[in-house]
Amino acid sequence: MTKMKRRSALASLGSISLGISSKDFLLKEKEVPVNVYYSIKKQTLKTDILVIGGGTAGVIAAIQAGRAGKKTILVENVSQLGGTTTTGGVAYPGIFFAWGKQVISGIGWELVKEAVDLNDDVLPNFSIPHGKNHPRHQVRLNGQLYAMLIEEKCVQAGVHIRFYETPTKITPQKNGWLVETIGKGINTEIQCNQLIDCTGNAFATTLAGYPVLREEVTQPGSLMFQIGGYDFEKLDLNLIREKYQEEIKKGTLDKYEFRNNVIGLLKSRGDNISHVMGADSTTSESHTLANIKGRASLLNTVRFLRTLPNLEKLKIIDVQNETAVRETYRIDGHYQISHEDYVTGKMFDDAVSYSYYPIDLHDEKGIIPKHLNEGVVPTIPLRALVPKNSRNLIVAGRCVSSDRLANSALRVQASSMGMGQAAAAAAVLAHTHGTTPLEVPFGELKNLIESHGGIVPGLV
Repeated sequence: MTKMKRRSALASLGSISLGISSKDFLLKEKEVPVNVYYSIKKQTLKTDILVIGGGTAGVIAAIQAGRAGKKTILVENVSQLGGTTTTGGVAYPGIFFAWGKQVISGIGWELVKEAVDLNDDVLPNFSIPHGKNHPRHQVRLNGQLYAMLIEEKCVQAGVHIRFYETPTKITPQKNGWLVETIGKGINTEIQCNQLIDCTGNAFATTLAGYPVLREEVTQPGSLMFQIGGYDFEKLDLNLIREKYQEEIKKGTLDKYEFRNNVIGLLKSRGDNISHVMGADSTTSESHTLANIKGRASLLNTVRFLRTLPNLEKLKIIDVQNETAVRETYRIDGHYQISHEDYVTGKMFDDAVSYSYYPIDLHDEKGIIPKHLNEGVVPTIPLRALVPKNSRNLIVAGRCVSSDRLANSALRVQASSMGMGQAAAAAAVLAHTHGTTPLEVPFGELKNLIESHGGIVPGLV
């Protein structure tokens, strides 16, 4: 992309003013009378495709739609893209390879590889089987670098990013949807033909009036952090265990917060060991509570650990801005992927993407992954991405129509990236043909996904 094209793309976001110095800003600010109130801006936008949710799936969906030539808007209610990978801090978006063969590629893999190269990181050797230790095939990313990179890719694809906005009402129209959003100082009406729900919570699907599914008890979330300031080899592990259990009995510590594994906490230095019970990102209230619980748990535990020998200088090196959430709502789709479908690698006739990950259900006791049998690679049908009785609406990511056990594996980032690309390709063709995602010619859908580097399942 030339500098001129890059500048034009940024200017189109309405967020860049070139050639204005800080002195000019100060002069203009002084010219505003103190008794003048600003008004809430109201506007109407039109687009071909609207993606709600700029997380793992939403970013890939938006880039796919933009690169396919469709006018695309991406609405995200926080300050950066990437969701679980970036804001949530789970910056290892695997797994892309199964049994020595790549099964998920396309736009997501392109971005992951570029982030690895830009940070001088090294990819795992995917030709060596991971056995029962699937993290061996995880790709570790610099999350904040990845956030900047995917934002750049969206801008280059012509995607109109709207941070700090959330939908409040979604109304069907004759040829699409009217989506009302609210953000900082602004109310917006967005008219779109195709709507892609990548909220993770099936929030847009609910606002559009379609039923969703949820478990009575959901998986715990995790606050990602890093601790340091100690030498693990010098620690008296038996003493630490003993003191930890004493505090649990007193009620000053909760055994569920770190899976009753204080040694694991110290050994991992905080790498994805936190459990925030009942973590729920559905509403601002519930997500606020999850964040407060996660941070309070960490702070309380750090204070305790610093009272122990050789841990007096333990410190928090880094902590994410919010608790990452594993499970809330799923759509009630035209097909619900079952646990049996997943673990047997059922090949659907409308499969649009692969998924590959162990069954990964977290609970108050922790997690023991249940690995797939050798050679099994699950697939995701287009029907599972479309809410029942809907038109011009498709989803991607963890809200895919599936039962709880299947969803515990489907929700991970690599498979969400594959779903995001497939969902957007279906929306692109639906807009082109004046139809709805389930009715697009499947051969064209396969070709479009593959032309952008994606892998569509097929019988070998």
